[in-house]
Amino acid sequence: MSNINAFLDWLISVGGNLYVYCTDFTINLANLTGTSYYEVNFFFFCVLFPFLLVVLPLTAIALKFRLRQLSKIHKK
Repeated sequence: MSNINAFLDWLISVGGNLYVYCTDFTINLANLTGTSYYEVNFFFFCVLFPFLLVVLPLTAIALKFRLRQLSKIHKK
């Protein structure tokens, strides 16, 4: 049971540190670009993340089909 508690403590510590780092990065980026924290968050979570959520799986599917075509050509 102490192993589980130690793991949970470690996980909470890592999660907290990651949150602090990401928040600090966002604030610094907002200061560097002359925008607000909310505008940077909007860009990350309402523009960039949905774009990547759509584009990356489509790219993976396209590359899978291209690899399948190349492997068929190579086998001939």
